[in-house]
Order: sequence, then C-alpha cells, then structure tokens
Amino acid sequence: MPLPRIRPPWPTAAVAALVIGAGIAPAAPAAAAPSPIVISEVYGGGGNSGATLRADFVELGNSGSTAAALDGWSVQYLPARPGANSTVQVTPLSGSVPAGGNYLVAQATGSGGSTDLPTPDATGTTTMSATQGIVALVAGTEPITCRTAADCAGHESIVDLIGWGDAAVYETAPAAATTNPVSTARSAAFGDTDDNSADFTAKEPTPVNSAGQTAGEEPGEEGPQEPGELRIHDIQGTTRVSPHAGRAVEGVPGIVTAINPFGSARGFWFQDPEPDRDPRTSEALFVFTGSTTPDVQSGDDVLVSGTVAEFRAGGATTPNQTVTQLNGAVWTVLSSGNALPDPVRLARHSVPERIAPEGADITGLTLDPKRYALDYWAANEHMLVSVTDARVVGATDAYNALWVTTKPRQSPSPRGGTVYGSYSTPNTGRLKIESLVPFAERPFPKANVGDELAGVTSGPLSYSQFGGYLIKATTLGEHIDNGLERESTAPQRDDELSVATYNVENLSPQDSDAKFDRLADGIVANLGSPDIIGLEEIQDNSGPTDDGTVAADMTLDRLAQAVKDAGGPGYHWREISPQDKADGGQPGGNIRNAFLFDPTRVEFTDIPGGDATTPVRVLGGGRDEVALSVSPGRISPIDEAWASSRKPLVGQFRFQDRSVFVVTNHFNSKGGDQPLHGISQPPVRSSETQRHAQARLVRDFTDSLLKADPSANVLVIGDLNDFRFSTTLTTLTQRRGLYAPIDDLPRKQRYNYVYDGNSQALDHILTSPALKNRVSYDIVRVNAEFHDQVSDHDPQIVRFRPLTGDPRIDAREDRIHHP
Repeated sequence: MPLPRIRPPWPTAAVAALVIGAGIAPAAPAAAAPSPIVISEVYGGGGNSGATLRADFVELGNSGSTAAALDGWSVQYLPARPGANSTVQVTPLSGSVPAGGNYLVAQATGSGGSTDLPTPDATGTTTMSATQGIVALVAGTEPITCRTAADCAGHESIVDLIGWGDAAVYETAPAAATTNPVSTARSAAFGDTDDNSADFTAKEPTPVNSAGQTAGEEPGEEGPQEPGELRIHDIQGTTRVSPHAGRAVEGVPGIVTAINPFGSARGFWFQDPEPDRDPRTSEALFVFTGSTTPDVQSGDDVLVSGTVAEFRAGGATTPNQTVTQLNGAVWTVLSSGNALPDPVRLARHSVPERIAPEGADITGLTLDPKRYALDYWAANEHMLVSVTDARVVGATDAYNALWVTTKPRQSPSPRGGTVYGSYSTPNTGRLKIESLVPFAERPFPKANVGDELAGVTSGPLSYSQFGGYLIKATTLGEHIDNGLERESTAPQRDDELSVATYNVENLSPQDSDAKFDRLADGIVANLGSPDIIGLEEIQDNSGPTDDGTVAADMTLDRLAQAVKDAGGPGYHWREISPQDKADGGQPGGNIRNAFLFDPTRVEFTDIPGGDATTPVRVLGGGRDEVALSVSPGRISPIDEAWASSRKPLVGQFRFQDRSVFVVTNHFNSKGGDQPLHGISQPPVRSSETQRHAQARLVRDFTDSLLKADPSANVLVIGDLNDFRFSTTLTTLTQRRGLYAPIDDLPRKQRYNYVYDGNSQALDHILTSPALKNRVSYDIVRVNAEFHDQVSDHDPQIVRFRPLTGDPRIDAREDRIHHP
C-alpha cells in the first residue's frame, strides 16, 4: 500500500537516525541502488496546433518483476537551457508503477487537440516545451539544483533524466527534438543505456497509465458474475508471496471492509467472511485502482477478478516485505449493507516477542505466526484488526501518523513510551496508526507520548515503507490527553560548569522566526542557559540552496540573538566551515557542528590555524600544560572515516582557571541500514561500519589527551547516531575509556529520541573517567515525545566542577561537594 507522504532521500537525524523495530529509511536515490523505474515517454505538444492529445505528459515505466513505489518522489521539468535562476517545476508522485507496466503523469492542458489522456496516476500543471527540454525523475521533492550535465550526473537524488532537442542537460547525448504531434519515447522494454540519444525515439505519443489504459480507451470491463475456483486464503498462501503471483484470478468473493480514497494509491480492501482454519493464511486482499476512487462501499459483497501482484513499498530494490494485492481489477457488487467480519483483536499476548526467523531472505519461508511477530503480521495482512485503549508511544508526526503499543507492559518508560534496550528486544507490540477517516469528518489527533486512544481503533492491517505494518484506521479511538509536560533542568552552581548538547535539526536562516524563538526559549527556560552548548546540524547561510556557500555566521548569529532576546546570555560562537558538499546531510546545507558559549562564565581558548582539513593535535604533557594545536579544530578531517560525514569539532575552554576540552560530534547516520521489519533477518546495519571507524578516531584523540594529562577535563558530546549498547559506544567507553553518565539512570529512562514508537538513546555525553563522581547529568525532555517538537532530539546537559589536576585540591572539593 503506497502512502501519500514525502520524505527526503538524504539521511537526516529526524528521518534516518534509526532503522530498527518497524523503521526504514526513505526510498534510496539512484546512487544507492539501481532503480527499475525509468522515464519511458515525454510529450510537450499537448493542446497545441496539429496535436491530437489535449495535454502534455510524462510516462514512467517499470522494468522490474514487482511493483515499485513512488511515494515521496517527483517528476521535475527544466527548460532546455537552464540558468541559475531557472524555475524547476516539481510534480509530486505517489502510488506505484506495476511490474512491467507504466505510470502516467499528466501535465498542462492546451486549447487544441481532440483526445484526453487516459486517467492519470498523478497530475501536475507544468507547461512543457513541444520541441526541447529536460525532465528528471527524482527520489524526493526538493527542486534539483544542477544546471549542467556533469553536475546532474552526480546528483544523488536523480533516478533518471532525459534531455531532448537542444537541451544542455542529458545522459551522454540529448534525444532528438520533438514537434507538436510527436513525443520522445523508449522501447516497450524500457531499455536504458544511459544515452538519451540512443534510448529515445521520436514517435506518435502513446500515453499509458498504471491500469494499462491508453488514450481514448473507455474503461468499464464487465465484472465477474460467478465465484471462481480460488478464495482469498488460497491466493495469500502460507508464505509472504502468493503462490499465484503474476496470474489472473476470477470471481474472488469477499466483503468490502474499507476504501482508500486518497491520491493515486486508491483502492479497497475486501475480506472473506468464511475463513479457513489455517492461521498462516490471510483472509483479505487490497484491490489497487490507481488514481481512481473505486465505486464500492464498506459492507458490499463483491466478486473480484484481477492479476495477483506482490507490492513492495519503497520500490523493488528495497529490503521491505511485499504485500499481496490485485491489480487491473474489475468487480461486481452482489449486495450491500452486509456485516463486516469481526476484526482480529490485538491483545497483550497476541503478537509474539520474537521478531522473525533468521535468513538472508525470509520471503519464501512458511509463516509461523505463533512464534514470530513479522509472521503474525504477514499472516493477517489486509485483514481487519483492532486495538482497545491503546497507549501512544510515538507522537503524531507531520504526516498524521502516530504509534501505539499493543503491549502496555513491554519496556514502559515513566512517561508512557516504550524503551528500546537491545537489538534482540525490538518491542514487537509497537504498531503505527494512520487514518482513512476524512479529515473534515474527524481531524487526526495531535497526540503526545503517554496519551491514549480510548476505546476501539480498527481498520485493515497495511504496510508502510516508512514504518512497517500499520492500521489504516476506519475507526479511531478517542484521544485522551494525559498532560505530558516538558522538563526543565536544575540550575548550575556558581562553581559548576554546565555543558549541553543539542541537535537543532538542519537550522538555517531559511527557517522561521518561530523555530529560532522556540529553540532559544528551550535553551534559556528548559536548559537553564548552559555555559557551553555543542550544536549539531547547523547549516550554512543559504540553507539547503546549493550555491557554494559554506559560511554559517548568519545562522549562528541569529540563534545567539534569539537566545539573548529570550532573556539568555549574549552567547559567542565558534565553528569551522566545511568544504562545500563534503560533510553529508541535506544537499546544499553544508551541515556542521558548532559551539555556543557564555563569555561571562567561560573563556574560549582561541588557537589559530584550524580549518576544514587541518587535524587537531595534543601538545604538552608531563610538566607542560596540555593544550591543543588548534582551537577550534577538527579530528582527522581528511580520514576516510569522515567521508560525506560531519567532522568532530574540538574546543579548548577555560573555566575558573581550569582547562576543559569539549568534542562535539555528529556521527554517520543510520541511512541505508536494513529495516528490522524487512526480508533480511537479522538486518544488516551497514552504516555502523563508518561509525565504528569514527568512534576509533575520537577514542584515539581522547586517549592522547588523557595520556598527556590523566586528570584532563574531557567531554565527548553530541549525536553519535548509535545506542548505548552498540559497538560505537563501547569503542568509546570500554577498557578504561570514557564514562557514560546515562548508565547511572534507571534503564527505563535511558532515551532522548523517539523513532517508530521506540524511545532510545542516540545522543550522548561522555566524560573523562576522573569526572565520574563529579557530574550531574540530565536529559531534558522537551522534544522527542511531543507532536509539536522544534527538533526531533532532546538536549542533554552535565554540570560539574572541573578538576584542577592537583590531587589535594580535587580531593578536598570532592569531600565538600560529594560528602
């Protein structure tokens, strides 16, 4: 079931910080894996003189053997000779391209022509040139920024591209020019040699939609009149893939249970009221109708004919599960107003604790729904299911979805969440909720963690590329607001240094005043205006615009001013601008780490020479005071471990005549990891290889500091993008390494981020071991559990009296402050 939502293809902390439980990164860009989806035909002469068709169009084709999702993707158009100020016209896509089939994107309509396009799968308003132009298929909806063939060839999010006529952007060479009655198209087999001139031929336009309809074709084949030989459970079978996949089936009986009327992923669910006795076989199917709302009602008794297909949300190359559906269907309504099958009640013990059997590809394994959670969901796909009095464990997101738990006693946090504690305990009770109820009839609840959907929430069990299995709710429980409150930390004493870390989620001058103001209010009111703040995800002055800008002074000045306006201190800042497009993150944003510090409380030790490529070194030791070679500086910035990733920023500070060394980090994201709900079990966490290398480099640096001065005040802080139980963290802490104060919290409070309903720890503060008995540590819960978060991360803070290095003074202070 494709979903009508958009997410960026690059890994942000909000989106790709975690791929566990039921989470998955967005559809991968072309650079990550070849896509079976290509641009198959482009026509810009619609409605012009001499044209037969009334509208322009872009047609896509799928050369793969399974349907491929387009959710969050777009078709983008540029004039043939684009300049820096040329407007990119973006048409968002949703739904899927059937295996071996097409997907039709209608564009602007002209006054001429005599024939309408077949029902489009997506519709835009772009007026394309009849003779020349550039069309890109993009894994995302942000306008592409490239304007030359060379730049576009390296653009991560471009899946496919055609330039024709006198186009300046193309693959190898442009395709031939077109005219009012002529399009440019690939062969029927969607051959792609990455040479537009060879792959595309000028021809009479032949638009085809995902239902296989062509221009002038009238839909309306007569539906079946008699039940066929197969029932739904025969089609579903006992594995994840139908034994009848790719075959036509006739007269399948069932009761319509729900209709999806949204976007180009429309269709209906129907379920057999006479199930078999095999718990492995689902009794329901989804009927995909493209962008056409099916003319059925809940409670209709239907006979359906169509082609059995396996739809893989996110695309054929993803490791997601497939779900079985019928494509190209026709149906007959036998009667209406029938009672719906009783939903499967998801009680506390319904879903197994174990996630899945092991295997590189579990697709063909016989389901064991009593033993494995993923088998349980697969055995009930498309069927009506229900939860009662469900506790919210993941707040409502920007796409009107939330997470509940079917197991309220499973790893509960004190604030109502579900805490993720190890790779082997993924909290199988978590389940996503989206709504099929029209928003005008009932707005989706704005829920926080710990709230409740009281009463029954029910609907067909579906699957999302962004979060595994979910209920597409036809009935929503009543939202009970349980009053979750934001926290504020205790103030530091005059002789204590306070150091915080805060991921501010792609902050740039393009953000609203409201975001800056809310971040500033949180820093002042909730964090108590820390002496030092390590910031992650600071973007350059032009934000996501990819124009070569790398400086971030406007971003940091604006945040510092917002803090001052909120009643906080007049923070100063330090950072090192990265090389353009070298540090990953959102394209064009030049993301980096930075420091804010209160100059009335702490002094920054400026040591010149630090830049994007110069490594920081430790100087001194023994009788000489330890210092950095540059401050601010970067740890091993040209090492391969930091390729396309944020480099750690190191700063030397002075607090009441005591030196403090702070390393703020943003390690490689989890984007690209296989999902825990996917076909590979256990999933491969490919992204952690780079984080392990990054952790080793940071550990080497802190070891060198502590070797030079065992009593050095060292803090490693920031978004390490990994869990306390991960190898990334143990690399930093094991064998007399750094101290993790989060370990002193009760297990069910060790989290600062919520993803797919799992409360987990991705951000960390680590200190030199000598500070273990001096630090007071706090996770300040202001974001992750709330639907109106200003960032998806909760900040953390430590307060401590830095060591002097004199054992007598330090011991006396310990007795005073920690008797």
